[in-house]
Amino acid sequence: MRINDAIFGAIFVLLGVAVLAHVQNFPNIPGQQYGAAIFPGLVAAGFVVCGVLLVVSGVRARSEQPWFAAGPWLRLPRQVVAVTVIVLGVAVYLVLAERVGFLIVAPALLLAWFRVLGVRWPVALVGAAVTTLLMWYAFYKLLRVPLPWGVLTPFAF
Repeated sequence: MRINDAIFGAIFVLLGVAVLAHVQNFPNIPGQQYGAAIFPGLVAAGFVVCGVLLVVSGVRARSEQPWFAAGPWLRLPRQVVAVTVIVLGVAVYLVLAERVGFLIVAPALLLAWFRVLGVRWPVALVGAAVTTLLMWYAFYKLLRVPLPWGVLTPFAF
C-alpha cells in the first residue's frame, strides 16, 4: 500500500502543532532558563518542519503518484484479517489492561497475533508466555515502568 507523502506530512504537522500547544502548560524548572517543555517542544517543532517538507514533496509528486494506491496484499483475505486483528488487539489492550492486567492481556493478545500470522500452536503458546515474561521483566523490573496488575493486584510484588 502506498500513501502519498502529503497525507503523512499533514498528520505530522497536526501532531506537532497539538504537542506544541500542549507543552505550553508544562512548568518551568526553578533556576533554569528552560523547562519541562523544551525537549517535547523541540521534537514537536521537528515534526512540524518535517511534516511541511513531506506535504511539499507529496504535492509535487501528485502528478506521478495517487493519494492512495492499494498494495497487492489487500487482495489476500488472510493478510487483511491479520492486520485487522493486530490493530484491534492494540485497542483491546488499551481497554482491558487496567482492569484485567498486563500479565493476562499481553499473553492472550500475543497468542492471537502469533496464530493469525501463521505460527503453529506449540510455538505460539511458548512464544506468547516467554515474550510476556521478558517484556514484564524488562519494563516492570529493569525500567521500573508501572505495568497494570488488574485482577492480579493482590499478588503484586
